[in-house]
Amino acid sequence: MKAESKTFHWVGAGLASVPGIKRLIAKEHTLKIWERDVSKAYLATKGLSGNFDVCAATDGAMQAAIHPGDIVISMLPTHMHTSMARLCLEKDAHFVSSSYINSEMAALNQQAKDKNLTFINEVGLDPGVDHLLAHLLMDDYRSSPYFDPHNTHDFRSYCGGFPAVANDFKYKFSWSPLGVLKALKSPAKAILEDHIVTIEKPWDAVEPYVLNLPHQTEMFQSYPNRDSLPFMQDYGFGTDWTIARFVRGTLRLDGWSDAWKSVFDTIETTDNDDKELAALSDRLWADHSYQEGEMDRVVLSVDLKVSHDGRVVWHKTKSLDSYGTAQNSAMARLVSIPVSLAAEAILKGQLNAGVQAAPNDPGMIRAWLETIAEHGDMIYHTDHCMTAKLEAAE
Repeated sequence: MKAESKTFHWVGAGLASVPGIKRLIAKEHTLKIWERDVSKAYLATKGLSGNFDVCAATDGAMQAAIHPGDIVISMLPTHMHTSMARLCLEKDAHFVSSSYINSEMAALNQQAKDKNLTFINEVGLDPGVDHLLAHLLMDDYRSSPYFDPHNTHDFRSYCGGFPAVANDFKYKFSWSPLGVLKALKSPAKAILEDHIVTIEKPWDAVEPYVLNLPHQTEMFQSYPNRDSLPFMQDYGFGTDWTIARFVRGTLRLDGWSDAWKSVFDTIETTDNDDKELAALSDRLWADHSYQEGEMDRVVLSVDLKVSHDGRVVWHKTKSLDSYGTAQNSAMARLVSIPVSLAAEAILKGQLNAGVQAAPNDPGMIRAWLETIAEHGDMIYHTDHCMTAKLEAAE
C-alpha cells in the first residue's frame, strides 16, 4: 500500500490533543479526528483547512473506517488503550499512545510483530520526552573518555506541570484530579543512597531539589513516582554498574507538601474507598482547576552525575522550562507534538514492529527535539564539570 493512502486516526480531541492535531493537518496528512463529543473535535480544528474529517466515535464507525496500514493515535484514558490496540491488530493498523506500557499492552508484542505492526507508547512528555533526554545523556556518557561501569552513577529524572503564576495550593488541575490522587496512593520504587527502596507514601519521600534553569536558579520539591527500576535497563544501565541513585519522579513547586497536607491526610484514611477519593477529586477540581486563559508551566530535568573515587568526573543535565500561551498550554504541546512525531515515524518506516516505548536512536531523537523546539519548547544542556572549570579559571 502506498504511504500516501494511509490515514491517521486521532482518537480523543481534548485540549491536550490540539497542537498535535494541528501539526498533522499542517503537514498535509490525511486525518480522521474521532470524538464521542464531536463539538470538541470541531473546536480543535476551528479555522483550519486541510485533508481531515471530524467523526463521531462509535465502535462500528471506527471499525469500518480503519484500514490496513493506517495509524491509530489513542488519546483516550489509559484503561482504554488496550482495547484500541486490539482493534488495530484486527484491522492490521499501527498504534500510538502517550501512556506507559502496562502488562496488557506488553502482551500484544508478539502479535504485533507477527503482523509487522508498530505499537509505540510512552511518547508524550512524561513518559516520552524524558525518555528521549535520558537516551541522549546515556549516549553522550558512553562515548566519553570517562565512561566506566565501575564509576558511581547518580541518575535523576523529574517532571512536573503547575500554574505559571503560583497559587497558594502550589498546583492546578488540567483534567480530573482522580489520576493524581490514585498515583499518590501507589507505592514507588527507586535506588536511593545505594539501596533499592520502596516508598509506600510518596509524600514521605519529598525532598528539596534545586534546578539551574536557563534564566534562574529555583528551588522545587521532588518525590519518586511509580517503579523506576525497569527503566535502568531501558536506558542502558548495565547490571554490573555501580549505581548510587536511580530515580524517576515528580517535580512540584516549593511549598507543595505543606499546601497539600490535608489532601495527604485524606488519602491516608480512605483505604480503598473509591467513592471518598472521587468526592475529594470533585472538590479539588472545583477549587483548583485551570480557568480559561490561565497559563501553565512545565519543568523537566534529566540529570546524570558520575563520580570516580569520590570525585565528580562527568555531570550533565538536559532540561526544559516551558510556559503556556494564549493558543496552547505547555502540557498540551509537550504531550501531543511528540505523539504526532511518533505517528509520522511509523508512516516513514523508521520504527520496528512490536510494542515499544519512545525511540533511543540519537539521530531520531535530535530530529524530534528540533521539531519540539520549533513549537516553542527548547531543551537546555548543562555541562556542570565544564562550568566548574570555567568558574575556577576566572
